Amino acid sequence: MSVDTVSLTGWGRTAPTTAVRFRPRSYEEAAAVVRGRGPRGVIARGLGRSPGDAAQNAGGSVLDLTGLARIGGVDAAAGTVRCDAGVSLERLLRVLLPLGWLPPVLPGTGGVTVGGAIASDLPGPDHRRAGSFARHVSVLELLTADGEVRTVLPGTALFDATAGGLGLTGVILGATLRLRRVTTGLMSVTTERAGDLDDLLARFTAGGDRLPYASAWVDLMARGRAAGRGILTRGEHATPDMRPAHAGRTWLPKRSGGAPGRPRVPSLPPLPAGLLGPGAAALYNEVRYRGAPRARAAELRPLPAFFHASDALPDVRALYGRAGLVRYRFALGYGQEETLHRVVRRIAARRSPAVRAVLQRFGPADPGLLSFAAPGWSLALDLPAALPGLARFLDGVDEEVAAAGGRVCLAKDSRMRPETAAAMYPRLAEFRELRARLDPAGAFRSDLSRRLGL
Repeated sequence: MSVDTVSLTGWGRTAPTTAVRFRPRSYEEAAAVVRGRGPRGVIARGLGRSPGDAAQNAGGSVLDLTGLARIGGVDAAAGTVRCDAGVSLERLLRVLLPLGWLPPVLPGTGGVTVGGAIASDLPGPDHRRAGSFARHVSVLELLTADGEVRTVLPGTALFDATAGGLGLTGVILGATLRLRRVTTGLMSVTTERAGDLDDLLARFTAGGDRLPYASAWVDLMARGRAAGRGILTRGEHATPDMRPAHAGRTWLPKRSGGAPGRPRVPSLPPLPAGLLGPGAAALYNEVRYRGAPRARAAELRPLPAFFHASDALPDVRALYGRAGLVRYRFALGYGQEETLHRVVRRIAARRSPAVRAVLQRFGPADPGLLSFAAPGWSLALDLPAALPGLARFLDGVDEEVAAAGGRVCLAKDSRMRPETAAAMYPRLAEFRELRARLDPAGAFRSDLSRRLGL
């Protein structure tokens, strides 16, 4: 096991703090770190893709689980696979897809570990059908504060606290996942341009869930009648009858071929290095919007190009300046569309340079006590952390979202106030009570948990 002292941030590169990082190669080494923790406690960390401070622990210990990355064989009869928490979703996809299987939920990047996906209870673009990631876990192994490994099953209080619990109930060491069967490695994709936010929401709901995967890029620089315009992308798994004449029988990638298809991304103009300005962001968004087809159906794309297109792009964080970026994701229930309109108009009026903004539609709430997804709409956007007045502006958006019964995603957060989190998550008291019983000495702590009083 390697040990070093490092300065860590989330993916957004805000608020760096220093901790002792341990990299265990076995469950026994991980348990030894938990038993020997110091007064500042310990938190698990995967690939560091959480934008905020959920996987940081100032003055304490951080347990880097990327060395625990074994994948077991697929149980074809049960449709399951057992894997360690440090396995990335990209690697899991690369191993499973040639066998005709998919991970249960695929979020917008493959650079997330299985443990991180459970601890954040990540939703994907088919949440209305599939729910979030932890809903497809049939069993998990959890290292608790006493240094023991527990087998945790769905439907138990400990499972519901761990799913979306941000690593605060223990260290997820491994899990058995229920998989999805596919017959090809391609997606049939429909793309539509929407002229404003009302048009975009209407296109989302038109046709129900015939195409189960759906997400939209929103132009948050557009104002007036065009406010909230965007590009809606929907998809379904291609079937063998859709294949061209030269394709093979099942049309799945070969295992020896490495990653199952490099994501193909549209040609977009370059952005200047350093802090994004409103002018550059507006031009970028205009070109992106105008470059999209008004309507295109049944385009066949390799599966990673549909789910993980951004992973093929260069690291964009340098564009946001040395202070990093703030990823802000919130959800609002159905019937609160006017609040969504107001927030979009507020961002556009402020001329905040937003080039990444993703709108999704959620289905039934997940059972996790702190799970983010609930029926309604979710909007995620990135903003330069150095924008003047950004903290005050987002505090105001927090208040509007909370007043409408919505919530901000804890797994993405880097700046919310504790009273706001308590107002948004009605089961937080239940989570705190269970955590106090399970871990009275506070073995598992993070910068996020201290900041929000979780």
